[in-house]
Amino acid sequence: MLAELRGLNEECGVFGIWGDPNAAQITYYGLHALQHRGQEGAGIVVTDGKSLQAVKGEGLVSEVFSTGKLDHLKGSGAIGHVRYATAGGSGIENVQPLMFRSSTGSLAIAHNGNLVNANHLKKHLERQGSIFQTSSDTEVLAHLIKKSGYATFEQRAKNALSLLKGAYAFIMMTEDEMTVALDPNGLRPLSLGKLGDAWVIASETCAFDIIGAEYIRSVEPGEFLVINDEGMKVDRFAFPAKRAICTMEYVYFSRPDSDIDGINIHTARKRLGKELANEVEIEADVVTGVPDSSISAAIGFSEATGIPYELGLIKNRYVGRTFIQPSQDLRERGVKMKLSPVRQVVNGKRVVMVDDSIVRGTTSRRIVTLLKEAGATEVHVVISSPPIKNPCFYGIDISSSEELIASNNSIEEMREIIGADSLTFLSVEGMVRAIGRTDEGPEAGHCLACFTNNYPTEIFTDTILPYKKELTR
Repeated sequence: MLAELRGLNEECGVFGIWGDPNAAQITYYGLHALQHRGQEGAGIVVTDGKSLQAVKGEGLVSEVFSTGKLDHLKGSGAIGHVRYATAGGSGIENVQPLMFRSSTGSLAIAHNGNLVNANHLKKHLERQGSIFQTSSDTEVLAHLIKKSGYATFEQRAKNALSLLKGAYAFIMMTEDEMTVALDPNGLRPLSLGKLGDAWVIASETCAFDIIGAEYIRSVEPGEFLVINDEGMKVDRFAFPAKRAICTMEYVYFSRPDSDIDGINIHTARKRLGKELANEVEIEADVVTGVPDSSISAAIGFSEATGIPYELGLIKNRYVGRTFIQPSQDLRERGVKMKLSPVRQVVNGKRVVMVDDSIVRGTTSRRIVTLLKEAGATEVHVVISSPPIKNPCFYGIDISSSEELIASNNSIEEMREIIGADSLTFLSVEGMVRAIGRTDEGPEAGHCLACFTNNYPTEIFTDTILPYKKELTR
């Protein structure tokens, strides 16, 4: 699916390193590996032991950190952040890492996720005199830390984190140390690695590969890591709750070369495709996947059915970001700019089109039309996840229930809307089984809320959906 058309967008990606004299440059490469998690803004903050310095901007990593931008960032500790693309406005003030300076020292914070009690906490803090400079949840944590009555930064940070509810993977940095925290449910992915003597933190393990770091382990839910020149101290700010990592990390968001809790994303997606093949019987001539996230599932479906896999759709990687187009008509035309059918492959063929999800249905409808205009006699759409019927409150830019096609239509009605000859979704049970997590319980450590409406945390009445936050910025 094409995330650029605003229907399903990841919140962001975080990266941190401590103990390497080229920290800024390494963070730059790490953010490049995480670019798929956010294309709207990027930032790097570095410490030399005495002060924090930052470079931030709107745009892609290569645009923000153009020639010479990192030359003055000297130090052996750094944190970085990429921010996702959306239809709404934003502004440089919301580009992370956020920096806070005071007489007692400076603090930089990079955050992946969404706090469901952010509004509740903001109102409380404002009554106490806090003034917020951004609309980011990240700033809530900074104010809570500042107002905490504990003596040390570690104590203040742990106390502040205990007040948060929702999804969060935080990397924080002061002049002399870096701290890492993951929410008690482990909703967002976060991994720990080593590069020589340096410690490395990243949203995905693919960032370790690009810099030559060794993967050590996943950061545990409720864990609080303190990293400084003396080494790493493992602590906790909360007991782990029922594990509920976002299932869409496996289905769509993460890069195929990343691993989450020991499970390779490409391999998991292949299994999703094979599970689909077990749940549906389709007579067809070729199987194709929607680039890029659905290719692995399409290969798995092909292997299980014996129907040949072909590159029936080609992605144009050099087209401007179509999410900025002002009308739905132009956004749909953007699909044609992004994707081109391979006529010789699909012409006169019965085509199985594998995709990872359907959100609003507009992109799926356009792709089906492209294939039929290229001569496909039949287009059978198979989706490697269940119907998305509920919004996400944890940092994924999923539209409101009113905009979700599956929340308002039956599968047959959806098939008619997108113009497919058949439409099949993977079952919840099949998806969980195929991914292969071994956690106890029927959900096996997944958050399935967007499919089942069973949210792993309390949802506050004033919780704001991520896409609404963007529209108000």
